[in-house]
Amino acid sequence: MDALSTILDAVHLKGMVYEKAALSAPWGIDVPQDGNSQFWRLEKGICFLKIPDAPVVEMKEGDLIFVPHGSAHWIADKPGRRLVPSPKYVASRREGKPMFTGNAAETILVGGHFEFGAQSVHPFLNDLPKIMHIRVLKQEQHSWLQQSSRLLYEEVSKERPGSKMIVSRLAEMIFVYIIRTYLEQADDAAGFLLALNDDRISKGLKLMQEAPEKEWTIQSLAKSTGMSRTLFFNEFKKLVGQTPIGYLTNWRMLKAKEILAVSKENISEVAAMVGYQSEAAFNRIFKQKTGQTPALYRSTLRK
Repeated sequence: MDALSTILDAVHLKGMVYEKAALSAPWGIDVPQDGNSQFWRLEKGICFLKIPDAPVVEMKEGDLIFVPHGSAHWIADKPGRRLVPSPKYVASRREGKPMFTGNAAETILVGGHFEFGAQSVHPFLNDLPKIMHIRVLKQEQHSWLQQSSRLLYEEVSKERPGSKMIVSRLAEMIFVYIIRTYLEQADDAAGFLLALNDDRISKGLKLMQEAPEKEWTIQSLAKSTGMSRTLFFNEFKKLVGQTPIGYLTNWRMLKAKEILAVSKENISEVAAMVGYQSEAAFNRIFKQKTGQTPALYRSTLRK
């Protein structure tokens, strides 16, 4: 499995999609700060979106905007519109009294959000920019994003047997497509995104993530990626923001938390599964990283 897929599996990516929004001008929705990562795709019309401390973004048909850190934002057919809080807009729809109806110019949006496990802390998530604007793609090689988005729109528009399952899986696929496309379009991609796009550093990540129980060293990782020890160490730290061994330790702790949450293995067995032959050393590092011993962490989760 590639590095990004392994990360998304570990952080428990889950996609949720809202009902299709058909909005007649004038309209404007104010979305509060949220713990999830929101996305909007413009199916018809034109609209504008803004997050704090960033310029207004104009969306065109087919564009997709991703707000990775759940920042508060507004979205409207034009800047300066009166904004309705999103909870009020959602409540009116549920009551059968939809807002922003009429015969004026219509905008159609499909929105949703991505959730990650409550215990999932990973530099990939932290390094995502405040906002990601995926512009309409007409190139043949990018048709997968357009096709997936169109299929998502069809499933949201017409509820059919299995639609909920299909929509959820499509949303998760679209998350990956967003990351891929952003790397191809953006000139300011940095940090962990660039590490994923670097074949050799990405291979180093993949090796550690797939086999955290192995006794990895900088030398063995460098050799496996075809780099010198010094070059691998320096490039890895520059892109990932951590040393290779620092990243390996954090990954081991992430996997340990996952195992402790769902398994019945004793602590020494969990320690061995993530690369620690000494239970005492595992306990010490786990407490240093999480503030709890492995046993207390497991007990707290189950309560």
